Amino acid sequence: MNILVTGGAGFIGSHLVRTLQAAGEQVTVLDNFSTGLFANLPAGTQVVEMDVNSRKLESVFATGHFDAVVHLAGQTTVHISMDNPSLDGEENIIGSIHILEQARRHGVKRVIFASTAASYGDVAEDRLPIVESEPLAPLSFYGLSKVAVEHYLRLYQQAFGLGYVVLRFANVYGERQGDGGEGGVISIFAKRLAEGKSLTIYGDGQQTRDFIYAGDIAAGIYAALRTPHVNHTYNLSTQSETSLNELVHILGKVAGVTLQPDYQEARPGDIYKSLLANGRARRSLDWEPRVGLQEGLRRTYEYFCCQHAAKA
Repeated sequence: MNILVTGGAGFIGSHLVRTLQAAGEQVTVLDNFSTGLFANLPAGTQVVEMDVNSRKLESVFATGHFDAVVHLAGQTTVHISMDNPSLDGEENIIGSIHILEQARRHGVKRVIFASTAASYGDVAEDRLPIVESEPLAPLSFYGLSKVAVEHYLRLYQQAFGLGYVVLRFANVYGERQGDGGEGGVISIFAKRLAEGKSLTIYGDGQQTRDFIYAGDIAAGIYAALRTPHVNHTYNLSTQSETSLNELVHILGKVAGVTLQPDYQEARPGDIYKSLLANGRARRSLDWEPRVGLQEGLRRTYEYFCCQHAAKA
């Protein structure tokens, strides 16, 4: 396949590009490098430095002849969306429309869209783990923007026949992650721990997340590119719930230290408990998560230790 990966120089994109290249697929990365890094990409990767809102976007599609697009580009931080909803809408909704429009005009067969657990909002505990049919009730403008694009995808399919797969990610973590994004708590903790700094938890620490390693997300995206079960939505998750207090404990074990985090007031827009069911993805995508939390944290912590040592 000839695949365009928007936001491919970012955290998840850097894992996906490696997965696709290892499978022998032809990959082009489109990234504006506002948060992505050239250093995240393997040497020799074909890169177009461009924003998804650029007027030159059509030329990329016209010359690229892509079979599929994996759309990862966008604003990924909840608190930024709450502080600046217009920025979030411009990058996540308008930018996505530009990608969909060029895809349908230039014969792209399938678009894989990176959506989010934040689409569901704060679901009652008796409805966990959350299945894909759960009503969507986002608490943040970030989650709302993702829901909006999901609706655009469905209408583009109905109106123009553009195939799609929506993937609602749980909280993704791993090497090369920045400080933002929904799973960013792990990268923040691992980076601060590598630097010998203290950790801060916003809230009581009992809030939970479904943390999934980025390599497993990359494998899920590749499965979505190949599946015959298109025009559907799938959760990509571990279907395992971890509190922030438990996370700190496991991370301390990985680092060989005892951690005592500082607790601060919870932030607006944050979901208290999140746990996604993954049965549909296991059945229809023939996919399952393979990297456990302790192993994933070890890889992530060692990465940030190496980064810190290189700067010292």
